Amino acid sequence: MRFDGVRVLAPACVALTMAAVSLVAAPAPQAPRTIKDVTYATVNGRALALDLYMPAGVEHPPLLVWIHGGAWREGSKSDARLEFVEHGIATAAVDYRLSTEARFPGMVYDIKAAIRFLRAHAADYGYRADRIAIAGDSAGGHLAALVGVTNGDASLEGTEGDARNASSKVDAIVDYYGASDLTTILDQSTPHGLSVREPALKLLLGALPTDVPDLAKQASVVTHVDASDPPLLLFHGDRDPQMPVNQALELDGAYEALGLPVDLVIVHGAAHGGDVFYRGENLDHALSFLGRTIGGE
Repeated sequence: MRFDGVRVLAPACVALTMAAVSLVAAPAPQAPRTIKDVTYATVNGRALALDLYMPAGVEHPPLLVWIHGGAWREGSKSDARLEFVEHGIATAAVDYRLSTEARFPGMVYDIKAAIRFLRAHAADYGYRADRIAIAGDSAGGHLAALVGVTNGDASLEGTEGDARNASSKVDAIVDYYGASDLTTILDQSTPHGLSVREPALKLLLGALPTDVPDLAKQASVVTHVDASDPPLLLFHGDRDPQMPVNQALELDGAYEALGLPVDLVIVHGAAHGGDVFYRGENLDHALSFLGRTIGGE
């Protein structure tokens, strides 16, 4: 309609016009730059690879190394959580030798080789070599935490890959419902948990923890916690039928005993995994932690 020669839009027309302007003005979110199947080491003739996801529009972002779960015996880098890329944090999803191919500590050697490679090639890809965190879920959470607290431990460093002069140190750890003490995990497990854990541990260690106590201790995160370890964020569901919540409590306690920075988030009603850990306030919590420790959005 018109009033004194001025065209006036009815409210409905205004709403439609504004919606149209909004649709035109809001650009589509930019997809991350993805670099697939980057070989970081070759072991026994097999290439070990990672996928790198670089956030759009961010110069020199911090880097998160993602370690997939799967009871140490399955899963792949394609299982990575990419929520962090959407918030300005580059993410490297790492494949490692599974327990069906190499017993512990083979997978730890591989992950440390991947971090050394990533640090050595930071300038090639554009993320920061001095701002690296590690995260993982389930078995990947255990491995991420173990790698994070064993910087400088020659027995777990390995010699895989070509970047042997680079450091495998990380600046922060995010552990989603992972194991922390393989010497106590079976005693804490439900019957369902035992049905999952016992065969998985036999593959990982070559025997049950009680039969190889020294190896089980070496594979336990709590064994290695010391005053030099980086900040840690733990997530665990209080209804997890597979991974006892006491595993998170043990690691939280080991950190607190030394006065190290640690935050334990118990997700009420959550089981083992699921999107609830990676959205809403839980995602906000992880992003805030990474922002404080390695920078980011």
